[in-house]
Amino acid sequence: MEAIYMDYNATTPLRAEVREAMSPYLDEAFGNASSIHTFGRWAAKGLNRAREQVSEALGCRPEEVVFTGGGTEADNQAIKGVAYAYRGKGDHIITTQIEHHAVLHTCQYLEAQGFRVTYLPVDGYGIVDPDDVKEAITGRTILISVMHANNEVGTIQPLAEIGHIARENRVLFHTDAIQAFGKLPTRVDELGVDLLSLSAHKIYGPKGVGALYVRQGTRLDPLLHGGHHEHNRRAGTENVAGIVGLGQAAELALAEIEEEAGRLASLRERLWHRIVANVEGVRRNGHPTQALPNTLNVCFGYIEGESIVLGLDMKGIALSSGSACTAGALDPSHVLLAMGLEPGIAQGAIRFSLGRGNTAEQVDHVVAALQGIIEPLQATLAFQESR
Repeated sequence: MEAIYMDYNATTPLRAEVREAMSPYLDEAFGNASSIHTFGRWAAKGLNRAREQVSEALGCRPEEVVFTGGGTEADNQAIKGVAYAYRGKGDHIITTQIEHHAVLHTCQYLEAQGFRVTYLPVDGYGIVDPDDVKEAITGRTILISVMHANNEVGTIQPLAEIGHIARENRVLFHTDAIQAFGKLPTRVDELGVDLLSLSAHKIYGPKGVGALYVRQGTRLDPLLHGGHHEHNRRAGTENVAGIVGLGQAAELALAEIEEEAGRLASLRERLWHRIVANVEGVRRNGHPTQALPNTLNVCFGYIEGESIVLGLDMKGIALSSGSACTAGALDPSHVLLAMGLEPGIAQGAIRFSLGRGNTAEQVDHVVAALQGIIEPLQATLAFQESR
């Protein structure tokens, strides 16, 4: 069998339709979207169309969409932008212990600048309690940032409830929806968010392009200073071809979201049930139903996840032991530790994240390969423990 890719949460391949939409803006329509001549107007037309496509997926106004250089930049812009713009009102930020490092490291940076950050715990499924959010709010709280769905275990957070709490207390609410966008409905009014981060390369678009939804009336200090681009919210000549690709990917994802979510959830459960039936000592991490349809995170006792990933890679199967942004780190996943797993167990986690290219036949092949890797490792571990 040909190589099997099951690491779609790390990145996705560029869809043919997206490449086709981008192509004119890499060739004849190469102009600067800020130029007033014909070439600039061609570029601006593509930029405006993409803004409409993203806003349609979010249920917001086109002018509330700010294009960025990726999801990490969008997270940084949201958190730092609000922190500095509202510093006169307060200096307290609320987030969770399981956020992506684009959020956690940004908050830690702000702590070094004198801001105060509360990192809320989660339960054994990785869900934050909205009551904990409510109790953490003070008169100095200016921002709440809670991810929509976790990139490692797939657990979905109760954003609508948290959004209601934020509105009641007149606190701005940001969500990192980078893993959720295109897989789950992300209508900003239904979620109750004021800011939302997303990325193109998680939805079969190009790398290096993202967007930040900013509710009208929300003040932001810009990360980048220079020109008037993006309505003075993000200086720098826009990556028009990449942005066009993001717009096309968003439109395709919105059109297919329900059907593809059902297909992926079915494959995910097939994968889980076949693993349970064929491999001993397996544990599922994250919520079994309130989760991304494509994500399955499991542990196999005290076997190191990296060993399993490398073994599968030698068989032509690509997956990960956690977030791609922490690949190579020796410490157990901060997400799994926050969920209460012992470090030795958490060290053994692997993540399957399925996508458009996966089939039931591939799932069965992967389970057979996994069984062939796990059983010798378990036998070795049992021998070592018996000595």
